Amino acid sequence: MALTAETESRLYRSLRVASGAAAHLVALGFPAAVAVLARPGSSLFSWHPLLMALAFSFLMTEALLIFSPETSLLRSFSRKVRVRAHWALQLLALLCALLGLGIITYNKHLNGKGHFVTWHGLTGLLAVLYAGGQCAGGVLLLYPKLMKNWTLAKLKLYHATSGLVGYLLGCASLMLGMCSLWFTTTVTGASWYLAMLCPVVTSLVIMNQVSNAYLYRKRSQH
Repeated sequence: MALTAETESRLYRSLRVASGAAAHLVALGFPAAVAVLARPGSSLFSWHPLLMALAFSFLMTEALLIFSPETSLLRSFSRKVRVRAHWALQLLALLCALLGLGIITYNKHLNGKGHFVTWHGLTGLLAVLYAGGQCAGGVLLLYPKLMKNWTLAKLKLYHATSGLVGYLLGCASLMLGMCSLWFTTTVTGASWYLAMLCPVVTSLVIMNQVSNAYLYRKRSQH
């Protein structure tokens, strides 16, 4: 029996709510698991994986999920409040990422190791620099008059799109980090595959959220 349009709409909404809830759990659970593995404070290096997991798995994911109409933890608040919370979380994410980058750079210097010689290192550096540029670009949304030839709607669209690229870079850095010797000697078997699945889940949820926002804006223009 064919599903009615209303039933399909409810089913789709339920799937979005379920996937959003899963993203929240993964965003918090992954850094918690990394904290258990790294035991922050046991060494200088131990802070690097935790800070990067907090930046790209927890803080950045939550900053983007704030605008989800189904699963935002602040959906009952005004858009102004959500925008401010988004800013705060993104700045915290950038701070954690910069600290994580600084710690691993100093740690390699102490141990006489080369800097940014692996795909993980290069991708991580690019993700942190991109996050900094993205935060700077967000200032244009606060002061749209600085861009006289751009409408506020267009600025929001490009900010969301470029933000998605930066988020995917961060997730790619996390996944490459899970291919490192430190992680693969600590996490093996099915647990490793489960860990690799975490950034994939949050990436898919965020991509779906951004694409739906883009389609909604396209429809509202017609």
